[in-house]
Amino acid sequence: MHDAFPPTSPFRMLPQWLFKLLPLVACALIVGCAGPARHVPRTGQAPMVSSTPLTDEQSNSIAIHALGLVGTPYRYGGNTPDGGFDCSGLIGYVYLNSVGQSPPRTVARMSGFGRPVAMSELRTGDLVLFGSSTPSHAGIYVGGGRFVHAPSTGGEVRLDRLDGVYWSRQQTQARRP
Repeated sequence: MHDAFPPTSPFRMLPQWLFKLLPLVACALIVGCAGPARHVPRTGQAPMVSSTPLTDEQSNSIAIHALGLVGTPYRYGGNTPDGGFDCSGLIGYVYLNSVGQSPPRTVARMSGFGRPVAMSELRTGDLVLFGSSTPSHAGIYVGGGRFVHAPSTGGEVRLDRLDGVYWSRQQTQARRP
């Protein structure tokens, strides 16, 4: 039998049966990675993002994580604590790092994320979206009539009340992922 590896090769120490399994492992990986193609509508719109319902523990984790980011600087397009946050970047960061879900990147797309919730039935971790037909701002409800959001250029992530002078006059909707 002819040796496949030179005498100095580290592969000489491996058992021969291992090399017989390599083609099977490679085939399994190829087949395992093959799956149905994701359908992308031809309308130019991105597909709707679906989510799984959150447990009470996950909802509370989201709220606690959001509260921990109060004071982080605002930055348009920002999505990390080091670089700063805009409102949708804050939501994406908190959800991804708290529960492994990534909501849509834009507030307009968040209006189709999860399911609608009556404002009277808000729970921690729900999204609150502000604006008329197409929302333009969003935050994370943390309980007690309060929400965390990244409000505007020059500001920082903060905790505000839904019944505050400014926010109570805004058209508001809620979504539960």
